[in-house]
Amino acid sequence: GGLAERLCRLQNRERSTISFWRHQCISDAKIPADKSGVLIVKILEMFEECTIQVAICQQLEQSSSALSSEDAVSSAGEPILKVLFTRETAAHLKSRPQDVIHIYPPWQKLLLKNTDIPVIMNTYFSQKVLLGEHSEAGEKTYGLTKMLIRKNIISLAQTFRLDDLDEGLHQESSDNQVSCGPRIRNECDSKQHPLARSAVNDSLLEMVESQGALGWREAQVRVVIQRVYCLPAREGYRSHVPGNKPLFYNEQKPHRNGGMFCRLCLLVQDAYGLFSEVQLQSLSSADDIEQYCRRWEGKSCCLAGMKILQRTTRGRTLGLFSLIDSLWPPAVPVKVPGQSQESEMMTANLPPPSFCYILTVQSGEIHVEVDEEEQISNLYQPPAVRGLKEILQVDGCNERCSFWAQVLYLRLQTKHSVPINQREVWLFVTDSTLQNGVHATPQVVAVSVAAPCVLSTEITEALGVASRLIFFKDALWGNGKIICVERTVLLLQKPLLYSAAGADLSEPTGPVRLDELDSTTQANSICALRGTVVGVNESTAFSWPTCDRCGNGKLELCPQDRGLLYCNQCSEVVVAPILKMQLEVFLSCPSRPQSTVKVKVWHKGSFGLFVLINMLLSLQSYEVQSVLGKEVGLLNCYVHSVTSHPNCVALEEIVLL
Repeated sequence: GGLAERLCRLQNRERSTISFWRHQCISDAKIPADKSGVLIVKILEMFEECTIQVAICQQLEQSSSALSSEDAVSSAGEPILKVLFTRETAAHLKSRPQDVIHIYPPWQKLLLKNTDIPVIMNTYFSQKVLLGEHSEAGEKTYGLTKMLIRKNIISLAQTFRLDDLDEGLHQESSDNQVSCGPRIRNECDSKQHPLARSAVNDSLLEMVESQGALGWREAQVRVVIQRVYCLPAREGYRSHVPGNKPLFYNEQKPHRNGGMFCRLCLLVQDAYGLFSEVQLQSLSSADDIEQYCRRWEGKSCCLAGMKILQRTTRGRTLGLFSLIDSLWPPAVPVKVPGQSQESEMMTANLPPPSFCYILTVQSGEIHVEVDEEEQISNLYQPPAVRGLKEILQVDGCNERCSFWAQVLYLRLQTKHSVPINQREVWLFVTDSTLQNGVHATPQVVAVSVAAPCVLSTEITEALGVASRLIFFKDALWGNGKIICVERTVLLLQKPLLYSAAGADLSEPTGPVRLDELDSTTQANSICALRGTVVGVNESTAFSWPTCDRCGNGKLELCPQDRGLLYCNQCSEVVVAPILKMQLEVFLSCPSRPQSTVKVKVWHKGSFGLFVLINMLLSLQSYEVQSVLGKEVGLLNCYVHSVTSHPNCVALEEIVLL
């Protein structure tokens, strides 16, 4: 592999070696301290500098096993060392002044110019030695006490010895001390905790690199919530967001994603423009996703108690990066690592992110603290709402789009081999830009709702009752299709913030018009049909009973009572079956004179009679010849198929919502 892959393997081996060594220390209770090469030091003072913990130590020649707390006294004759500990090592040692530390090879000594104090580096293999019973008691109460470690803040001006250095930066005060005690819930609130701002990082990448793949507990990173959505998760559990009511699955209100728990997720962005997907707790439904979007999107939050699930790239998760690309470039200039502040204004030329960290919460930790009272961040990019006509004219592929449309007709995928809750749903929608458009523009567009798109119960119930205006946020447009995929959110109301850019977002007025059947009509669309009846397929005229609960059309005679019907899917007797009738009618249409137009019409007892059924009534009462030559129109139809050999169009009469 390349250099980056080799470095990654080297880092993984190093982490594994360190973890194994520390585990061996715990298992063996202690490691012999008198082996050659072991450096024994006593900590005199500690402070933090550039995320590294610096300990001013005194080198001890005497074995720590013979030391007591009284013997461990500083001596002017013993050398003074400056020992550097990484954040992970410092968290493992939990050391304080007067502690004795054993540093095992391969530690290294660095001699700097113009200083007499050597620097000890590569101290991963270090062990704190407990000195007596009182030290063990102190170790037990360590987590209950709050220790202040001085944090040296060195400005760039001081580093590069600039003349206009602000003298105030040299001052050391209590404001520069960072608490190492346990974090509390609302640490991000600077009003209640004045030390919090200096303790919160603003770089996801720096946090990941410094804390490692196992995650961070005490450290926090401040980010902006760009999007809130749900992802499907089969292994769910009842949980709730802190400060909100728990969400429980309602068995009486099944939805398409029923049985598939969902996971609440945040797409966040830091001050450097880096994105990360934060997967929070699992929920039993997505019913409260709308309120989460309204309360959290655009707000800043602090992340703590996170661990890395995956470092994903563009080639692995195209759906995630299509959403990230829709938010790029940033709305405001972002920080650029390693460059001066003047160059951060050049954000237009920054390449889009090529990787993204997927984070999740660690059990028992405080996860996300959202400041809901704070104003919307300037980094937030609300969904760019466009009209359907404008979206259809976009030449790009796999682009995210948001629109406000009226749903006219809903159709479930008819592949019976696929479970109902995993089938694709087709929504046929329109808006004012299509209804008021020219003839070349379609007046209705099909939107595919893929199974991974999590729908709330409110959405599914609203679509099953009547025609509704739905806000489609971050749908995917490409190859002439609009698809609702993972990370697409369907809402009944427009978001509080959105950018329209001059788009016509007015609601359609007057009766909805469908495209009439013509030579451009494609399969899996809806159209209006007018024509003359030229034939009726009498062999297809039949009726059958269906289950009034699940719609199963394959009912059997009840074994106990041959006069009743039994449904195998419900495993119950069908007391009030619904009678369905069906027949096929052939029409001659002026718009497609060379095609055979076959329309399947049907009647379900709970609906009113369709147009053709109403005209034909029953074949038992009327002769077929009596309806031939009758003019029909306009019929609302769903197009099943369009074939050229033979030249035939198969349609089905439908009722719009």
